[in-house]
Amino acid sequence: MKEQRRILGISQAALAEKVNTSTHYIGMIETKRKFPTPEMLERIAAALEIDAPALFSTKTYPSAPAGTMQRFQELVLNDIAQVIVYRVKELEREAPKAAPQIPPKP
Repeated sequence: MKEQRRILGISQAALAEKVNTSTHYIGMIETKRKFPTPEMLERIAAALEIDAPALFSTKTYPSAPAGTMQRFQELVLNDIAQVIVYRVKELEREAPKAAPQIPPKP
C-alpha cells in the first residue's frame, strides 16, 4: 500500500481524504498496527488505482496513470515480440544447413 501510494505520489493525507478517513488511520494501516475492513480495503485499492488483492502482494508492479494501462500492455507485448523474433533468428543461424528434402513420389 505504501509503495503504491509513493509510486502515485500521493501523501497519506491525500489518500486519507480520498477514502474518507484520517491520516492517522492510514499511517496505522501502513505500519501494520491496524487492519482495515473489507469496505475500506476496496476504497483504498480504488484510490491507489489497483485491485484489492494487490494490497496483499509482496511484489510491486509499475503503475501507470489512469488511461495508460493499454499503452503499457502494448509496450510489454512489443518487447516480447522483439525477443521472440531475435531468438528465432538466432536459432536459424545456429541450425545446421541441411539440403531440402524432397518427399518421395507415391
